[in-house]
Amino acid sequence: MAAVLVGQFHARDAEGRVYSVHEFQESNPSADGLGGMEPVTTYKLAIGDRVNKIDENEFLLVQSGITLIREPEPSIAS
Repeated sequence: MAAVLVGQFHARDAEGRVYSVHEFQESNPSADGLGGMEPVTTYKLAIGDRVNKIDENEFLLVQSGITLIREPEPSIAS
């Protein structure tokens, strides 16, 4: 099982602190090696703490129980 970094974003807690969250996909090869299962997506802070996804923009910091809200992607005006 190998985890590959597929994305990163910032999330903010209720007190305004900003956290850097990394999104990983872990491949789980099947026992027979023929067909793999769907990749599993996991989230961790840049410092390694585990994060659970609650919904599209809400996450839970496992160690402390702090709720994080994903910050919107910055839009670039052309």
